[in-house]
This record gives sequence, C-alpha cells and structure tokens, in this order.
Amino acid sequence: MGHSTRDEVLGRLAEAVGSVTVAHPTRVAIDGPPAAGKTTLADELAVVLRTQGRDVIRATVDDFLFPRARRYPRGEYSAEGCYFDTHDHEALNRVLLDPLGPGGHRRFQHAVYDRTADTVLSPPVATAPAEAVLVFDGVFLMRPELIDRWDLRVFVSTTLEKTVDRAVIRERRVSSRTEIERRWRERYIPSQQFYFDKVRPTDHVDIIVHNDEPQQPVWEARTH
Repeated sequence: MGHSTRDEVLGRLAEAVGSVTVAHPTRVAIDGPPAAGKTTLADELAVVLRTQGRDVIRATVDDFLFPRARRYPRGEYSAEGCYFDTHDHEALNRVLLDPLGPGGHRRFQHAVYDRTADTVLSPPVATAPAEAVLVFDGVFLMRPELIDRWDLRVFVSTTLEKTVDRAVIRERRVSSRTEIERRWRERYIPSQQFYFDKVRPTDHVDIIVHNDEPQQPVWEARTH
C-alpha cells in the first residue's frame, strides 16, 4: 500500500477491469462518500478504457434520484433519509444494471432523472455490446439492493473532514459555507457513518483508492 501517481492508479484500475471475465458487460462500481473524488476518477478511468478500445457506458447514481418531492419525507437534513429515500434502486436495476447483467438483453437506459430540472427522464434505449464496460459512480453502491449487481467494486476513500472542505470549494458559487457545512455535518457525513455501520462497504470491495491526495492516491487491494 504505497503512494502512486494518478496515472499508475488509473492504469491498475483499467487492468483490473480487463481481468474481469464475464459473458456480459463488466459493471464497475465506484463507491465512496460525497466529494471523495469518485466522479473524477470514474471519468478518467472511462477515458483510459476508451483509449484501450473498450466501449464504455458512463453513468452515475445522481441520474437515478427520486424526484425532489419524494426525497425528503424525513426532512432535508435527515441522514437516514439520505440513505433510504434518495435513490431509485429499483429503476436503476431495471433499466441499467440487470439488462447488462447475466442473462440480460443488454438494452439499457443510462438515466431516469434530470437533477438540474427535477424532471423524470426517459432517454432513448441503447444496446450494449457484450464486451462493454459500465463505469458507474455514486454513494452507497454496496447496499444490499445493489451489491450483487457489480462485477468489480472500487471504493474511493477520503477522510470525511476533507470532504467538507472540498464541498465548500466545489459548491461555493451556489451555496454559502454555512449551508454547505450544515448539509455535510447533519446529513451527508452521518449518512456515510450509518452506511459504514450497517453495510461495512469496504469489506465488500475489491479495491480501495485512498484519495486524500488526489495526485498521489494510495492503492489497496482487498482480499476476501
């Protein structure tokens, strides 16, 4: 477990994807807390895989949210609400993960919801080649509703304090520091702690990328 350059980590991730042998598209989960750097890592991995000639489907759990009116029955700052009421796992399995899985017909949709407009989406159905790779990032991907749907499981880890600072930098154009900190400390961080206590996600993944220093991530292979 030592520091690597970012390119080395991406190369090793691409190798790990390449070593998965399944008769259907390879479904890669990139899990981790908000602002850990999952989306960036997933985007960069997708680029590497495409340069290797793989057909990549890039998707995110944020495109599988329930409409806003349904997301906050327990209140806007509820940690359990964040875990239980935010994402439409049934739709995610139905339109994306199961079609790409064993015995699936490979006809999929990469989204069901537009977060910016808070509207339900129904993008055109596409067909994935059997050797395609789904690179999917999001929170809580090792939860029981989803855990069996992944062919490679990656966790992007960072200290939860760091995520607050990153969130402030990332969102300061749209929210005040006070508002961001409140959302993080009352909702996002406790929801991650709830997830860790309930599911122990890092016990179920194949690879952990410790991302406290994004330019020098630390690779940890998990053995089960």
